[in-house]
Amino acid sequence: MAMLGRADTFIVDVPTIRPHVLAMATMHAQSMVIVRLTDADGVEGIGEGTTIGGLSYGEESPESIKSAIDTYIVPVLETCDLALVGATMGKIAKCVRGNHFAKCAVETALLDMAGKRLGIPASELIGGGRVRDSLPVAWTLASGDTARDIAEGEAMLEARRHRIFKLKIGKRDVRDDVAHVGAICKALGDRASVRVDVNQNWSEAQAKLGMAMLREVGCDLVEQPIAGDDVTAMARLSQTQAVPLMADEALHGPRSALRIASAGAAGVFALKIAQSGGLFATAEVAAIGTAAGIGLYGGTMLEGGIGTAASAHVFATIPELAWGTELFGPLLQTEEILSEPLRYADFSLAVPPGPGLGVNLDEDKLAFFRRDRTAPTLHAVTAGA
Repeated sequence: MAMLGRADTFIVDVPTIRPHVLAMATMHAQSMVIVRLTDADGVEGIGEGTTIGGLSYGEESPESIKSAIDTYIVPVLETCDLALVGATMGKIAKCVRGNHFAKCAVETALLDMAGKRLGIPASELIGGGRVRDSLPVAWTLASGDTARDIAEGEAMLEARRHRIFKLKIGKRDVRDDVAHVGAICKALGDRASVRVDVNQNWSEAQAKLGMAMLREVGCDLVEQPIAGDDVTAMARLSQTQAVPLMADEALHGPRSALRIASAGAAGVFALKIAQSGGLFATAEVAAIGTAAGIGLYGGTMLEGGIGTAASAHVFATIPELAWGTELFGPLLQTEEILSEPLRYADFSLAVPPGPGLGVNLDEDKLAFFRRDRTAPTLHAVTAGA
């Protein structure tokens, strides 16, 4: 049996390379909850729980993720054989309701530990195992300034780092947003795929207008234009608009995926390990999407290196990933907390090949960015900026 020896959770705050403008907030730093579990034999597993903009995005924050793990999940881990990842997470599910981000962080650490113990990558513990070694990666153009976004897109194409671009819109008038997107589509032409993310900020009427106009200017995909809990309206839009609608905030694991698929409410699923409740649950969401003929896209919560590596291991097991991935989170941060950064080249991310997640932490960077060890504390968002 692999019994818990030690559990440590802490928050790190890492600045972003530029303000990251979303419909609900503007990020100036990313706050990540890091989980380190060590079994009685000294085998360590690491995980990450990361959301966007504190509580401005969803119901979990860095502070609540840490509290849920420390107060409610660790006592359960103390009663489990950590080598049995599925059984351990099943027991946690019975004892802790919701808290998908916290559970994902713990499951990630358990899979990292299991892979290290067995000497195999985490991807080999999920589904049928790895089917690809690299993943195409999108970049989000989110400065809000058209000229700056075009220049940034051109630089990414020149460096062969990204040729899929997602634009964050929804704060301005619909027509102004479409004009912004249209200018970028025209500038980047057929060299790149341009998509948008509205982050639920449109009404159904605005979405009907916006999606029709976006198709005309060359936009390939519209992510979560309206509230994620309005599946009926999503279905109306999906069935009447030519540009595909991608479900994101509407997805919270397999049950929600089945409801959306049954209603015909999306043409694409944005897979997110934290939002789904873990790596195993994400694989189930992907299977439901595939069975329903829904396209798949590997999404992100702008995780750092740990969460991005964990996502990559899941996405590497999915046979059909037609819309690529968005695993650029570490590239948005000014500093890397891994001892060896993930490898981005030729428009793709290489899936780490080593045991477990295949990544290790930089202890000096952790000591510097840990919220409980450094001052002053960085502020992750400016709401409404």
